[in-house]
This record gives sequence, structure tokens and C-alpha cells, in this order.
Amino acid sequence: MNAPDRITVSITAPAVPSPNADFPPGRPKGNQPPGGAEDRGSESACADLDGTKGHGLRPGRAQQGATREAAERGGPSLRAAGQSQAHESARAQVAGAATYIDDIPEVRGTLHAAPVCSPVAHGILRSMDASAALAVPGVRAVIDAGDIPGDTTLAAFAHDEPVFALDTVQFVGQVIALVVADDVMTARRAARLVKLDIEALPAVLSVHEAHARESYVLPPVHVKRGNAQAALKRAPHQLEGRFEVGGQEHFYLEGQIAYVLPLEQNQWWVYTSTQHPGEVQHWVGHALGVASHAVTVECRRMGGGFGGKETQAGHLAVWAAIAANKLRCPVKLRLDRDDDFMITGKRHPFAYHYRAGFDDTGRLCGLDLEMLVNCGFSADLSGPVADRAIFHADNAYFLEDVAISSYRCKTHTQSHTAFRGFGGPQGVIVIERILGDIARRLGLDPVDVRLRNLYGIEERNVTHYQMKVEDNILEPLINQLALTSAYRERRQQIAAWNAKSPVIKKGLALTRVRWCMCTPTAACR
Repeated sequence: MNAPDRITVSITAPAVPSPNADFPPGRPKGNQPPGGAEDRGSESACADLDGTKGHGLRPGRAQQGATREAAERGGPSLRAAGQSQAHESARAQVAGAATYIDDIPEVRGTLHAAPVCSPVAHGILRSMDASAALAVPGVRAVIDAGDIPGDTTLAAFAHDEPVFALDTVQFVGQVIALVVADDVMTARRAARLVKLDIEALPAVLSVHEAHARESYVLPPVHVKRGNAQAALKRAPHQLEGRFEVGGQEHFYLEGQIAYVLPLEQNQWWVYTSTQHPGEVQHWVGHALGVASHAVTVECRRMGGGFGGKETQAGHLAVWAAIAANKLRCPVKLRLDRDDDFMITGKRHPFAYHYRAGFDDTGRLCGLDLEMLVNCGFSADLSGPVADRAIFHADNAYFLEDVAISSYRCKTHTQSHTAFRGFGGPQGVIVIERILGDIARRLGLDPVDVRLRNLYGIEERNVTHYQMKVEDNILEPLINQLALTSAYRERRQQIAAWNAKSPVIKKGLALTRVRWCMCTPTAACR
């Protein structure tokens, strides 16, 4: 999703130490945080790079003056609507002048943290020996669950994820502790010297095993309309199938990072690369045992999020804040890319089992669909992701007699999280796969089968979750596209090619998408 270039969450405006302040801090010497106007580039520098003065989405005086001048000349105004507008930071980003968190000048006394991760997918944490790490020159401390002043469980809605692993570990990569040192490489090297005594337990790594054990992070959800089983029995044709789709790594250009500064009177300034500053503020306050208004969160920009920084950027902010609270000095935590891959969640993998009934033309008569969602070890955003998959399982097609079951399976992997599409792609793919299978079974063109199943205008126009489909232009649009693209002629040419080519095959598809704009957060809040 696109985010505004500046996101700031602040209930109060505490004074922030200048870059030259000593820590532990006394009375701050300035009122600009590191990475403030001078560190990020002055207004004049911003004007040179961005073409405007001012901040955020409000045009600067130069732009406003140009708009008035253009209007007085009778020329085109610089309106936003109907005009192509450059992104506010585009020039700065291309020039390498855009400031990300690792570019902010560090306050004197800043320490760096690195995670100690579980090498075991599931086990009992017997003990941790950090003596070798503490003996490394430059290492200041090892931070674990005993150093958390507030709740040892993250303030997520399900309250099912510990800040640091406590008595058990739940996946390879789960953070057990932090090593804090004078520089980042010392911290990372020392973290590898921490010895963990973990008694391995059987790990559930597949959704099928989790489903068989009834191991879920959230209760199953069932959506039904009509009588799917009766419709399947009376259908002229039946088809059954299983398939799976895997996960996906966000691979944001700026990795997960947080930089936390303690201020006076137990207040905190948090720099974070996040899609959800408000949640970071809530989580940090909860873990530190302070009110939310004591925590100021700033996100100037993200180097990519794609959903991966919607909740899980909060983990780093909490970990860095706990270390900063323990040592009373600024702490930065930037995950190594390999650690990032192990620690953070991905797009939810799904496994599907379907039984479809249909007539000679390919129109669906009944559908029984089961979705097994690999959620990882905790709920995170799995509830709304799985719900959206249910709401997109119809895509553009009317499902008259349907039963959909969604199982939110708990496995010993990272807790999977938001990803662009947020469950929508996992829902769309299943019905498209089913209709493609029906077309192959009947020997029909896939477009004809899809046209046969489209939502109607006056009838067959209500979704399986009771939403009326309005402004439906799919049928004329698809027919027009098929005509203007010479779809049917090209399909014939491809069929002739494939008949003569034993190895190299070609294909052609005309795909449609009805995107449901609802965000089903009510299911998990």
C-alpha cells in the first residue's frame, strides 16, 4: 500500500536530545531529534530536491505561488486531480538524499543490538549461557525476558506472542535475547556465542498435520449458502481436487529496523520503519509499562513494506526499547537480512481441497471448499487474512450452493503476517483453478466456462456473504476484450502449435478480477 511520506504519532511533544547529547541524558540541549530538519536536509535542500518547500502533502509557498501565477496568466493550474504529480520524495530518492533510519546521525552513546535466535523449531528452553558473549570486548549486556518492565507478552489483539521466548521456543528464528554492544558487528558476532540448552520437542510443520491435530491459532470459520452437499449429489458432473500455494518473502529494500532514544521523565522517542506507527506506540508503551502518550513514534518513510511492516516492525521497536530502558541509552536494532528472513513472517501459505458439481456447460451447481491456512505459531493478522480469502473465493462468479471452511492452522514456523492482497490472491486463485479444471474436464474454452459463471445483473448478483454486486460490467468487458485481442483466433493458433511441439508449449488466458474492498478486521478485533 502507498503510505504518506511522513507519518508521526505523538500525543505529547517531549524535548528530544540533540545529536551531541551525552547519555544517560540530562536536560536535553535542543528540541530537534536526531534526523530532524538539519539531519534530514534543510528546507532549502528539500526545495532543491523535491521542488517544494514545506512538509508532508501540503504544497510549499513556491508551488502555491506558481499555481496563482498560472491562474492569472490563464494557463493550466497545478491541480492535483487530473494531473500527473511527482512523488514528494522522488528526486531525493533518485539522488540518494532521502533519509532512512540507518541514515539518521546517531546520538552520542548509541549502542547496537543483535538477536539471539532459536535454532530449534519447537522445544523447552532449559537455560542460556551468555558468558562467552559478555566476554567479548565492546559487549555491554545481554537482554532477555527478565529485563522487560511491563508485560512479557506483546500487546497484539490475541495476546499470544511473547516479547522474548520464555519457557519454550516455537520456531527456528524465535528471538530469545538481545546482545547489545558498541557496534553492530560486535553485537552480531557475540550473539552467535550465546549457548542455548533447548530440549527439542516434535514440531508441526505442515497444515495437514496441524489440521489433523486440531491445532489452530484461531477458531475455524464456516460460511455457507444453500445446501452444497445436496447440490453436489444432483449435479451432472463432479470434480474433486487438491492443491497448495506457498508463501512469499516481502524483501523490502530497507530491512526491519528501529532506533529508540530514552528522553527525560521516562519518555521515549522511537524511529521505526513501520506501516502502523500507532501500533508501535501501543506495543512499546505496553512492554515498558508506560502510558502511550510517553512514547513518540516517527516514521519519515519506509523502504518498502508490502504488509511486512504492518505488525512485525513493532517487534524490533519493542526489543530496542527494552534494551534502551535497561541500559538508559539509545539503542539501534537493524536485522541482518538472513536474520530478517528467519524471524519475520511471510505471505500465508494455503492448502485447498475442493469438490465441485457442474452441468454440461460448465456452470457450477455446488461447491464444497476447504482452506487450510498456515498461520505460523501465533495469530498476528491471520484472522483477517483468512477472512478475506473467504470473501474472495468467488472472485467474479456466482456461487449458489456453497460451503467454505477456513482453518487457521498453528505450525512451528514464523508467524505469518500481512502481505499485499491480504488474503485476496489466496482466495481468487482457488476459484480460477476450479473453473480451469472444469474447462479441461469438459473440453471447453476456459473463457466460455468463466462467462457462464459470472455474476448477473438482475439475478445471481449476491455474494455468498450477502453483498449485492453492483455496477457489473464484466460480461460485456470480457467479450469486448476477447474480440479486440483476437483471443479465440490466437487460441486456435496456439492449439495448432502445441499439437506439433512436443516440448515447448504456449498458452493464453483472459483473466478477470472482482476486488472486494472490505478489510475484515472486525473478525479479529
